Amino acid sequence: MVAGVSYLAVPFMVCSEGISETKKVIRQRTLKSIITATGVGLHGGRKVNLVLRPASVNTGIVFHRTDTHPPIDLPVDPYAVCDTRMCSGLEKDGYKVGTVEHLMSALAGLGIDNLHIDVDAPEIPILDGSAGPFVFLLQSGGIEEQPAAKKFLRVKKTVEYREDDKFVRLSPYDGFRLAFSIIFDHPAIDSTSTEVEIDFAKHSYVRDVSRARTFGFVQDVEFMQANGLALGGSLENAIVIDEYRVLNAEGLRYADEFVRHKVLDAIGDLYICGHPLLAAYTAHKAGHALNNRLLRVLLEDASAWEIVSFDDTAPAPAAVVHQLAEPALAF
Repeated sequence: MVAGVSYLAVPFMVCSEGISETKKVIRQRTLKSIITATGVGLHGGRKVNLVLRPASVNTGIVFHRTDTHPPIDLPVDPYAVCDTRMCSGLEKDGYKVGTVEHLMSALAGLGIDNLHIDVDAPEIPILDGSAGPFVFLLQSGGIEEQPAAKKFLRVKKTVEYREDDKFVRLSPYDGFRLAFSIIFDHPAIDSTSTEVEIDFAKHSYVRDVSRARTFGFVQDVEFMQANGLALGGSLENAIVIDEYRVLNAEGLRYADEFVRHKVLDAIGDLYICGHPLLAAYTAHKAGHALNNRLLRVLLEDASAWEIVSFDDTAPAPAAVVHQLAEPALAF
């Protein structure tokens, strides 16, 4: 636990936000202090400087390209998503910020609603290929609760998107649960569990999800690097697999790390909607593109969702309280 961080809802008085009496409200969160980091971009292979800054209530998550003149602001928005072949990226006026999903996943996992993210390159640094380093950075900066109610997006009816034998689905659920299955027809992957269910009523994002790394096949990496992609990819920031086995000397962090990373990605992709979800997510052979299509299908049906907050008159589900206590849990 980071000293001075309040992780659970506590009573507070907010008149300016329309709350005229003391109530126990599930509140919005931001960072307590500015955090900086440096890493390598997965695809460009160049040095990337990252700055995470606190933001005021109802700001949301906003990326800023600081290497442009003037800087370009890219707030998270499912309709701004681009380049979903290998990552999730945001685009505005021809300027992009790619590989946002691991950082977005960490923000969702720690319940951070408002943040400015400065980056001086067209992609977020890959770090170790998981969300773990971002979790460490965010916890190091301290998490601060803010005087406004957290706004959840609650799914009211099932929505689904399919492409051939792949599908993604969101269904009503009093919490946040993800079930994912993958098929790769590869001995290194098939020898692990290819299905997982994570329910944040009982699982820990930090312990059970955040350290799962991205993965790739050595022949694909060689082809991409020959074509100017994945120039920053290495055994230091991905699980690399040849025709038969995992090449990383340390092996896997989880027995089912491959499918757990798909869950990590999905959490980040879904958080691009701008709110934590109250829903059950189910996916088979899905990726960034399908996750984005699912968000669009959901948002385009006004009867399928609503924005809700919780206080003493509308108490939060037990699953939400458990999930928001998550930042107190260590690796």
